[in-house]
Amino acid sequence: MSWFAVSGGGHSWCDPQALVAAGLPDGDSLLVRGSLMLEFHLPETARPEPLLLYSQEGDWPLRLALQAVPGGGLSFVLEQNGAVLHRTLNPTAVGRTGGLRLIYAWDAPARQGRLTLERLDGSQMQIAALSAPKPWRLRDLQALAGPLGYLAPIVDYLALSSSLEPAGPVPALLPSTPVATPDGYRLLSSLQRGDLVLASSGEAVPVLQVVERQVPALGAFAPVRLRAPYFGLQQDIHVAPFQRLVLSGSEVEYLFGQPAVLVPAGNLLGTGTALPGAAGAPLISYRQAVLPDHEPLLAAGAMTESLFLGRLRRDPERLAASLLAPLGASALPEHRQPKFPVLRAFDAAVLAERRTA
Repeated sequence: MSWFAVSGGGHSWCDPQALVAAGLPDGDSLLVRGSLMLEFHLPETARPEPLLLYSQEGDWPLRLALQAVPGGGLSFVLEQNGAVLHRTLNPTAVGRTGGLRLIYAWDAPARQGRLTLERLDGSQMQIAALSAPKPWRLRDLQALAGPLGYLAPIVDYLALSSSLEPAGPVPALLPSTPVATPDGYRLLSSLQRGDLVLASSGEAVPVLQVVERQVPALGAFAPVRLRAPYFGLQQDIHVAPFQRLVLSGSEVEYLFGQPAVLVPAGNLLGTGTALPGAAGAPLISYRQAVLPDHEPLLAAGAMTESLFLGRLRRDPERLAASLLAPLGASALPEHRQPKFPVLRAFDAAVLAERRTA
């Protein structure tokens, strides 16, 4: 387990066992590699507005400040023992609308780190490479995630990990999701590279890769329960809010003039077809298959989008920061942009109302 603390959204969680497993038995232990992740909505501001603040003096002086600055930028400043790290990010590069996720990842022994800013579905990101980042003292990280750290109300949560957390494409189905194969339904957790699944055309296509990631069950990762029998579901399933359904039929053609549309699960909340997942453990694991041409797959009877990679294999920097980095570019396909439009929340609600009438 790499995540050891989550704060925000009414939650305050720390796992002592994860700290011991990471070799951090007490507050004076040094975390030589790890990640700090937070999700937020960027405000419109005419003056600098702090999103995250923490400072302490003493024998290990430290100051961390993440601020929204006029003009739509983000300023990240980290001072540790006299060393100053300062980067400015431009959220317009990833689209300012909607929420954003920032990850500061450091690896002191390797003398490298990265600061990434991405859309919540991982579809676009901006990366700033960092040189010679310093380790963190555990007690400072615990204080940052506790009452001594300042989180602005527009920050959904802050999470801390003892690993270099990836950015980019994110799986969005639970491992327990049943997926249609030529031999019947199988749990997604049992699928491996080379197995066959049924695409929307009914054709059997090979699974190129299967990826899984554990994340905080908050913000953009908070599960959504899609309810049967809507959208062809044979049973309720839980998905991440950014998992998209592929919906077709006469209502779709009538309302949108398209043979099919893509609907993020989060846009269905409040329609009766989807509910927030029950609050439970602070962490959740998501899994998804990579298919050759980004074909939709049948998850418990509903057409769901497989993991979209776009041209990730052509971008060494983005690939290196992603969950798929260990696989290498040669093991990944290239996906064309989806040809169907993505419905906004209002249009998704209209379509859901037609389906439930």
